[in-house]
Amino acid sequence: MISDAPVRLAVFDFDGTSIRGNSPVLLVRHLVRKRMLPPSVVVRILLWAVAYKLRLPQNESWVRCLVFRAFARKPVREVDQFLRDFYDSTVERRFRTQADEAMHQHTEAGEVVVVVSATFEPLVLRAMESHSFQYQISTRMKVAADETYTNEVEGLPVEGARKLSAVREFANAQFGEDGWKLAFAYGDHHSDRSILQAAETAYAVNPDRPLARMARRCGWPVLRWR
Repeated sequence: MISDAPVRLAVFDFDGTSIRGNSPVLLVRHLVRKRMLPPSVVVRILLWAVAYKLRLPQNESWVRCLVFRAFARKPVREVDQFLRDFYDSTVERRFRTQADEAMHQHTEAGEVVVVVSATFEPLVLRAMESHSFQYQISTRMKVAADETYTNEVEGLPVEGARKLSAVREFANAQFGEDGWKLAFAYGDHHSDRSILQAAETAYAVNPDRPLARMARRCGWPVLRWR
């Protein structure tokens, strides 16, 4: 019997939730060690990071453009392989066992697991090969006509409130406007609040202080993942 019930989505943030740490920060460190970013660019990235920590308004596209200067005008296949290798050597070991288990449980329950992230798409695509999520929505960089990367973001970074709108756009296209519901959402940072508020069931994973306060107000379970 074919069910016409809406598809139930379980949406996971990536950095700080599914993995321990922040993959763009780890990538910048990796690029600095390999001397793939000039010092002037590194200083500008660090200044952006300080302002972000202070919760000052920031241009999310701008900082991703700075990071991707390391890859501008390089072939897409070469850069994607570099990022896959970086994921394997540095990020994979940070994938939280509890996140993997939760994704598997949602899959077993018939829910569709989606990872949504501001990080660069090749990193999340690599993670998808080893973990129990079926779809991903992440930040994509523009590709030039000669199949090399530019250092421009395609569209908008999947950050903050953009995560919720990106999930809606994806799900409407994939399942139809009435064919899905946001059943579960997992996030660790106060910038995840929009997608957590939209979910039927929200989980704050090792939340920062603003998100912890919001979780208490909203009655969201707080998960302490190692």
